[in-house]
Amino acid sequence: MREYLFVVMVAAIITYAATPLMRSLAIRLKAFTPVRDRDVHRVPIPRLGGVAMFLGFGSAVLVAHQLPFLRQVFGTGEVWGVLAGAALVCLVGAIDDVRELGALTKLAGQLIAAGVMAFEGVQLFSLPLGETTVLPAPILVALTVAAVAFSTNALNSVDGLDGLAAGVVGISAISFFVYSYLVGQNYNPANVFTTAAFISAAILGCCLGFLPHNFHPARIFMGDSGALLLGLLLAAAMISVTGSVYGADLSTSPVAATVLPLLVPIAIFLLPVADLLLAVVRRTRAGRRPWQPDAQHLHHRMLQLGHGHRRAVLLLWSWAAVAALGSVSFVFLRPSVAVALTGGGVVVVGLLTALLPRIGVAGHRPHNIG
Repeated sequence: MREYLFVVMVAAIITYAATPLMRSLAIRLKAFTPVRDRDVHRVPIPRLGGVAMFLGFGSAVLVAHQLPFLRQVFGTGEVWGVLAGAALVCLVGAIDDVRELGALTKLAGQLIAAGVMAFEGVQLFSLPLGETTVLPAPILVALTVAAVAFSTNALNSVDGLDGLAAGVVGISAISFFVYSYLVGQNYNPANVFTTAAFISAAILGCCLGFLPHNFHPARIFMGDSGALLLGLLLAAAMISVTGSVYGADLSTSPVAATVLPLLVPIAIFLLPVADLLLAVVRRTRAGRRPWQPDAQHLHHRMLQLGHGHRRAVLLLWSWAAVAALGSVSFVFLRPSVAVALTGGGVVVVGLLTALLPRIGVAGHRPHNIG
């Protein structure tokens, strides 16, 4: 565990230190997020924050390679494949932050990066449906690429308030870490040093280092360089742990053993997934293209309810934590305890969401970046 804590610290410190440098570079390059009708911020904010997070992740990889226990995760090319894919999508995102790229160009970058990871072994070799289901290799590679693209676009859908996306990803990273770490203890022999746990720890450090600069009022946005990067890294963690978990590792119940290995990774990232799916349904029913933007995302609705900027973010973080940690609790706690904890969390956060607008004070708009 100490090596994982060290990885978190390295990623956080490097990201925190690099973010002001990237902000200065973004201002020089005029890489600003424009103010659009659907946006909450009212002044242009510099972006390129994702490049700082990539530097944090890359530093964590280099440090982990020198640590006595974490070094074993480099026995295959998986981590190097993730680093290469992360560099590629971050580069594509950084170019988009400076000069707008077309949607197809960004999608192509995501698919190539996912292909690089799959080539290095980060792919779904099987589906843990009770008894492990092995599918033809082309189908599994396609599922891997689809997971990367879906994760990236889901993260983009919640990147609408200062600190929201970074916080949600951090919560997801904690949950993936706990899940993969505890699953590793059930291996025979036990092994808690896994690719999924390492990637999750590094993601958490990057988010912790970036949030002080990004929480309301934000001085820098992660931009597409950050959204593409974190989406790919989360997908890599999800793919790695899902491909190595068997139903019997999680439960002796046939139903739970069939459902949990696939349900838990999805539930950990439930808030962005739900927001993206709701957006697709909403826009399709309105006769619009699914990818056409609007101002009806979950964070927009929180503001419409009367929550201020900071409070809306904190409440959405709370919903994300209830879904993520609640789903993990079903794996490692008795069902009655897991239901009580998750149900209690839903009730508390639900009451706060409904009642706080009547008694609270609204937040503030982002300040000028001057």
